[in-house]
Amino acid sequence: MTKIIPDDRLFSEEHEWVKIQGDEAIFGISDYAQSCLGDVVYVELPDCGKEIDQGKAIGVVESVKAVSDIFAPLSGTVLAVNHTIIDTPEQINRDPYGEGWMLKIKLHDPSQSKKLLNSKAYEELLEKEAK
Repeated sequence: MTKIIPDDRLFSEEHEWVKIQGDEAIFGISDYAQSCLGDVVYVELPDCGKEIDQGKAIGVVESVKAVSDIFAPLSGTVLAVNHTIIDTPEQINRDPYGEGWMLKIKLHDPSQSKKLLNSKAYEELLEKEAK
């Protein structure tokens, strides 16, 4: 793969990334996911204080090509929502691993991260999906 996959994050098989910092995590969709979607035109995210569950749909990303659910990579309580991407959703296309982040959560069970993929395993998943 020619795409750079940051090695300081974990990934879900649904193409969300997670960066864990202590008992909190920030996450968004991967560069691969945004490139498959195309130009993102709308994002719907849960409000602060909402409880989210690993693997469950928590929002929507809409592009000129498709509408796709966003799945919670980990369970927790929403601490912050990136309102920049609500107002300018194309930020997800420009910087999916930086300014295009979606939510910050307080983790309920940090051990859930064992179900996620490291950057190497995620790259292998992308290579399989490309075949």
